[in-house]
Amino acid sequence: MSVMLISDQAALLAPLLNDDAGVVVMDPYQYITQPPDLNGRRPRFFNLCGDLKYQSMGYYVSLLGEARGHRMVPSVATLRDVHQTPVPHVLGDELVQLIQSSLAPLRGETFELSVYFGRNPAKRYDRLSAHLYACFPMPLLRFYFRRKQDQWQLNAVSPLQLDALNEDHLGFLADAFRKFIVRKQVSAPPVQWRYDLAILVDPKEDQPPSDRAALAAFAEAARRLAIRPEFIEKKDYSRLNEFDGLFIRTTTYVNHYTYRFARRAALEGLVTIDDPDSILRCTNKVFLAELMHRHAVPTPKTWIVHRDNAKQLLAKTAYPLILKKPDSAFSQGVYRVDNEKQRNQCLTKLFKTSPLIIAQAYMPTEFDWRIGVLDRRPLYANKYYMVDAHWQIRQEDEAGRVFHGRDEAVPINWVPEAVLKTALKAANLIGDGFYGVDLKVVDGRVVLIEINDNPSIDLGVEDGVLGEDLYRQFMATMLHRIEERKKAS
Repeated sequence: MSVMLISDQAALLAPLLNDDAGVVVMDPYQYITQPPDLNGRRPRFFNLCGDLKYQSMGYYVSLLGEARGHRMVPSVATLRDVHQTPVPHVLGDELVQLIQSSLAPLRGETFELSVYFGRNPAKRYDRLSAHLYACFPMPLLRFYFRRKQDQWQLNAVSPLQLDALNEDHLGFLADAFRKFIVRKQVSAPPVQWRYDLAILVDPKEDQPPSDRAALAAFAEAARRLAIRPEFIEKKDYSRLNEFDGLFIRTTTYVNHYTYRFARRAALEGLVTIDDPDSILRCTNKVFLAELMHRHAVPTPKTWIVHRDNAKQLLAKTAYPLILKKPDSAFSQGVYRVDNEKQRNQCLTKLFKTSPLIIAQAYMPTEFDWRIGVLDRRPLYANKYYMVDAHWQIRQEDEAGRVFHGRDEAVPINWVPEAVLKTALKAANLIGDGFYGVDLKVVDGRVVLIEINDNPSIDLGVEDGVLGEDLYRQFMATMLHRIEERKKAS
């Protein structure tokens, strides 16, 4: 048994799937009252009940499936999204553009698209169907589109019922299902794995949070704890509910697919690092400035600047002055201005993309502290030194070449107590995830520079003291959280 289909219309399914080895069709009442004995196996479960509304029999199949730790499609989170009106904003810019290009040849004002396991009988809609399935992982769905002011909009989504399909579409459904499970079974986890962990990466990213060697070390640490790691990419959004946890190792932004991955994973009940709340809080420096001020965490003197107050607010500030985009990361979108002219030019540039800008007093130091915090405890510590003859730890020249200052790993018990105390206080205001807290020590005073939700871990840098134990400790935390979540459910 590798796949279980739960349906109250089993008579329609059985003739179509009787040649598929390992596929079992089960009645929902039987599934609810007599949980199948899996004998250590981890089959895929597909809920094909006719009624999937809240508190229906189909709803309880998905709900109990999640409680039992079964990999159930659709999840309760997907059912909630499908039955919401208006359609929730989970589409993303790429899918919105794909909808426009795919439906552009149509002349009518409305259009309906039936999607069976991510496919449609008309091949020209294959790509659109796959993307829609990625947003709404559900075996049988119909999507309703309406043209408004020359733009196609997704108005509604509804489940399809087996008994509403004609013979041709039932045959296509069987074919789509066979192709779907064959693709999934290629990477089916061996029996000995306890849990499955997705590690989200972008192979094309120039400055990823972890280099390939560090990613390999994370994966090896997972395997040693019987966690099956799999590197996934943006295209694998629809597969999230195959996993027990998600670890994001590509740079996170709010208006970005990384946030959609985190949000979907959290809704599906996966242990998620970085979690969506941490991404929201850490990637916006306006939020961080206000939060740190409220809780009396020392920072450089900071101003929240907008067009109306910029000149008056900054008229008497000393130079140099640091200006930051609210969502800057990895020292990018951060500028030093040395006079009023540079300040005005930089503000004009920054205000084109954001209504608010962060201004901070310039605090030169030989190095920045980075304290890695995991699960509200310090994990590692590093000193990042400034690039020679530059004011930052990272410098990019006009040719696009990137230079980094030297780094020094420091044992946690060597870190000044005030640095650790400030780092933990700041990180704990964000949550219990994985954070890189950057601080400076100026004239004996510790000040917080920023908190990163997606801290860099490169082999031979952040692991300079702990070595492979850094990766082991991280994966041990993932394992503990997954087990606690399973117990709770």
